[in-house]
Amino acid sequence: MAKFEVKLPKMGESVAEATIISWLKNVGDAVELDEVLVEIATDKVDSEVPSEVEGTLLEIKFDADAVVKVGDTIAIIETANKVSDIEPTVEKTISSEEVDLIEAKGHETIENDSIEKVSSSGKFYSPLVRNIAETEGVSMDELEAIIGTGKDNRVTKNDILAYIKSGRTISHTTSKKEITANAIENKSTSIVPKVAIPVSVNGEDEVIEMTRMGKLIAKHMVASVQTSAHVQSFIEVDVTNIVTWRNRVKDQFFAREGEKITYTPIFMQAVAKAIKDFPMINISVDDDKIIKHKSINLGMAAALADGNLIVPVIKNADLLNLVGMTKAVNDLANRARIGKLQPDEIQGGTYTVTNVGSFGSVFGTPIINQPQVAILALGAVRKVPAVIETPEGDFIGIRHKMFISHSYDHRVVNGALGGMFIKSIKESLEAWDVNASF
Repeated sequence: MAKFEVKLPKMGESVAEATIISWLKNVGDAVELDEVLVEIATDKVDSEVPSEVEGTLLEIKFDADAVVKVGDTIAIIETANKVSDIEPTVEKTISSEEVDLIEAKGHETIENDSIEKVSSSGKFYSPLVRNIAETEGVSMDELEAIIGTGKDNRVTKNDILAYIKSGRTISHTTSKKEITANAIENKSTSIVPKVAIPVSVNGEDEVIEMTRMGKLIAKHMVASVQTSAHVQSFIEVDVTNIVTWRNRVKDQFFAREGEKITYTPIFMQAVAKAIKDFPMINISVDDDKIIKHKSINLGMAAALADGNLIVPVIKNADLLNLVGMTKAVNDLANRARIGKLQPDEIQGGTYTVTNVGSFGSVFGTPIINQPQVAILALGAVRKVPAVIETPEGDFIGIRHKMFISHSYDHRVVNGALGGMFIKSIKESLEAWDVNASF
């Protein structure tokens, strides 16, 4: 008999860790080659880790909700095959987050005597969370007020770090003296007391627990609004030529390419072109520095089966022709719907496009996908009466039109740039050649 280490696999260049969702096998269970052992999650994508060998699951090193670094051993399988002998770990495993914290803060222990492991209200706090609380001076009252996103509403490392980073908003249970002391300690005057408003629930109401992704999206949206000064610009676009062209070529396109062509890849191409013309839209903000991105990586909001949205990324979108863009859009949208996106496929976006028109909306005011500084919303394409100018005079005709909405971070994108950017997209779409090939 020999032992095989199951390691958390690399899931993309920008993915360094993942959370254990649930184990599909128990210690002592037989495991087949390529059989799924465990479900894991990064910020937005759920994935599965299959076994590389067959044998018996001997040891599980991380429980559900644990955050594990890429390359860490998560389980040991006993196998009859000849693989390198591995001695089972008998010492207490300290998570990689705890190791990082110890090295950063210079502590010799992760235990925290001033914060109780289980509070008077019954909340459990892990050694890592208690250590961060002690190091950062977070009181027990503050910990109790943090809304946890872990199992059974447990406060996770990310929860407490987000609380500290946001300026330590104080709950209504904190005294004015504590607010003043925290303001002095943080050298901040932006702390605003947070008052929890009780929600009335009667016997006819249904209480629904937010999904893990729902909690992540909620926190991401709130953080974006708190980070960026959102401003919107709107413009109406006549897309009659595009509608006419698509109706003419869609059957031929499908016959040749095996792909349905929608309006989305056409719009994405126009956005990529506009970004090349206005590169200061393709930036991120890091403290008081601006990061100007060389690559144009377009995020494309796509619907999941549960109704949530995810943003897969089309890398180097400006280098794709219409056929290539269509294939990329269709592939990412289809795999998003069935939950088959890879973690690296939702990383690295520099600008995002969302299609609110697919839900019937005329236009929307989307929230910026941090750390980007702008996002475009595509409204529904509608038949509307419009004034048509001709050398012989003006007349009323039926045209296909849509609104596009541009939300941008007014800290670094002024109104002129935000407006000129969508004007460029409008001009590109309205100049579409109805006789163009593909």
